[in-house]
This record gives sequence, C-alpha cells and structure tokens, in this order.
Amino acid sequence: MNNLSKQTPQNILLATLPTEEYQFIIQQFQLVDLPLHQVIYQPGEFMKYAYFPNQGMISLVAITKENASVEIGLIGKEGMIGLPIILGGNSSISLAMVQIAGSAMRIEAKLLKAEFNKGGYFQFLLLCYIQARLTQVSQTSACNRLHHTEERLARLLLMVRDCLQVDEFSMTHEYIAQMLGSRRSGITEAAGILQKAGIIRYRRGIITILSLEKLEDTACECYKIIKLESNRLLNAIK
Repeated sequence: MNNLSKQTPQNILLATLPTEEYQFIIQQFQLVDLPLHQVIYQPGEFMKYAYFPNQGMISLVAITKENASVEIGLIGKEGMIGLPIILGGNSSISLAMVQIAGSAMRIEAKLLKAEFNKGGYFQFLLLCYIQARLTQVSQTSACNRLHHTEERLARLLLMVRDCLQVDEFSMTHEYIAQMLGSRRSGITEAAGILQKAGIIRYRRGIITILSLEKLEDTACECYKIIKLESNRLLNAIK
C-alpha cells in the first residue's frame, strides 16, 4: 500500500469513494505537480493519463484554425481530466492547459479503463460526473452566444472560485478574453463595471471578489443552472 492511501483525498470525486474502494484504487495513482501553463493534452493527442486535480485549475479550450479560442470547461478539485479515455475516444478536439498551478492524482489510461469497466460505484461516480460536464459544456456554449460580457465574466469568476475555493486569484484580462471568446477591451470594460459596483477588485492581474452575493446577482442564469445540476449529481453519488 503506497503512502497516498494514508492521506485524506483532496479531489472531491475520489473523496466520495467508499473507504475500502479508495484504499484499493489509490494505489494505482501517482501524485504529480501541475505547473502554470502546462499543456495536459493537445487537440487530437492520444491520452496516456487521466488527472484528478487536488488544487489548481485546468481549462478546456476550443481552438479554430484561425487561432481563435473559447472556453468550454473549467476543472478543479471537483472533477477530472481525461473523460475520452472511458468513453472510448482516447483523444479530444480541445486543448487542456493548467491556468492556475496546483497538483493532481494521475492514473494511466489503461488502469482507469480497467477500473471503470468493473462497474460498481466508481463507474457510477464517473457517469454522474460526465452528465455534470455535459451540462457545463452545453450551458457555457449557450452563455457565450447569448449573454452580455459582464454577465459572462461574473459567471466565469464564480466558476473559478468554485474550482479554487478562494476569493482571490490570479487572472489576466488577456486570459479572460481568451476564455470568453471576447476582445480584451470588452473584458477591461466589463471588469471596470464590476469594480465600480464594488463587486470585485482588480489589480496587477489579481482579482479579489469583494461581494459574492452581488457577483451571483450579476451573473446570468447559466451559473445557477450548472451549479444546481452539479450539486444534484454530487448528492446522488454520496
């Protein structure tokens, strides 16, 4: 039994496993660092590993041939990276990159497949997570098409906060513009609106949420839809 089995799991998915099942499966994992801007997967790249983050945040970004990009998902300690492995595709059309440094539990693709194919609680856990991710991706796509920039910015900041469980984090306007598929000038204007309203403070690439309640009121309904569905599925697997 490795030393990881003696540690309290930080990843929420792994933490929901029954103790005996966790003690067994964690022996197949390796603790790895997630340095800032590390590319986890390139579009079309064969996936050798799946990652269950402990801290930090990984973004999933769709990139066009014109090099335009837009966010399609954010993953922190509540989730995992590598769903195509268990879905049979073994690769993704999106880019997965570390946007806030942290660490993760890593497992080889063949080992993840073997555990998933056994059925039981681990399979049920990941199937529920797949549904939550589908909700996030579909609602985010609608959000980026239909809602105003300040609403989308508020939604993104709330999702980042959920990933990190902190009210202050490093994010540049350039990165936010990439994630929302917007111009940097539009992000600067939207951030200025939130700052003047006393909702956030932005200084030297550091965003501080000053009023969570006001930020939630500013965000479009997409955030609550994603949040409620994720909570419902998490309660289902407890």
